[in-house]
Amino acid sequence: MSAATTTATTTTRPIAVGLGEVLWDLLPAGNQLGGAPANFAYHAKQLGAQSSVVSAVGADALGNEIAARVAALGLDTSQIARDRDHPTGTVSVTLDAAGVPEYVIHTNVAWDFIPHTAALNALAARTDVVCFGSLAQRSPTSRQRIRAFLAATRRDHCLRVFDINLRQNYFDADVVHRSLELASVFKLNDQELPVIAKLLSIAGEETDVIAEMMKRYRLRVVALTRGDKGSSLFSRYATSHHRGYPAKLADTVGAGDSFTAAVAIGLLRGLPLDRINDAANRLAAYVCSQHGATPPIPNELTAWATQPPTKAETRA
Repeated sequence: MSAATTTATTTTRPIAVGLGEVLWDLLPAGNQLGGAPANFAYHAKQLGAQSSVVSAVGADALGNEIAARVAALGLDTSQIARDRDHPTGTVSVTLDAAGVPEYVIHTNVAWDFIPHTAALNALAARTDVVCFGSLAQRSPTSRQRIRAFLAATRRDHCLRVFDINLRQNYFDADVVHRSLELASVFKLNDQELPVIAKLLSIAGEETDVIAEMMKRYRLRVVALTRGDKGSSLFSRYATSHHRGYPAKLADTVGAGDSFTAAVAIGLLRGLPLDRINDAANRLAAYVCSQHGATPPIPNELTAWATQPPTKAETRA
């Protein structure tokens, strides 16, 4: 039995949406496109989806550059709004004497004010998978827009992936609780798990916490990553553990987002958890071996996404 209702066959291209922040990381070596939703949309596209980014940028040079960069990645930019009242989002990144980065995520920027449009409701009604996080919900305006988009999706035919991505102090128990109520898939890492357990007042070991979250929020799947130590996928019917793959590390930017995209597309295709987990770890390891969040992906790491379940897997 599959972990989630299949909404896309191997001959159709599912519609994937990255919903939330899009920004520039202002690195010492230069500006780098950032934002987990855009990274997710890119990797979903590499795995066969039609991908859109829903966000907002300023009516400024940095906003123009983001629109051009996202379009160059082959993503739909029609739902990236232009905000004349707020600047394009940026994150200042500095390195201390030991080379450890410190981040300042600037506030009162365009993606804090994602506007409502009729086109967004129309996109939501067609979406097969949408990925959202907690960071873009730091402002009341974007929080409302994100929740409205999720509410407008097809309840039983759209995967709503909450990839929490805890950042600084831009989260609280209410945001986590309300997001999980709207989600069907929850992705987090092993460092975030105890923080979430405390916020939700769930006690116990790792498996106890995950089981309670799945029961409380009626989640289809929980994806727990452990960095270079692999990951676990939990559904109502099965559990899959993977040790991960070694990688010659360039940087880890975007690796988690590629993992999330692989899990989402695998679930849409009705593939078993073990195959999804293996493919997601392979993809994330490759992204770690490359510089940047959106490197070109070799065909051998994407072909699995269009291969149907085997007869044995279908019977399992």
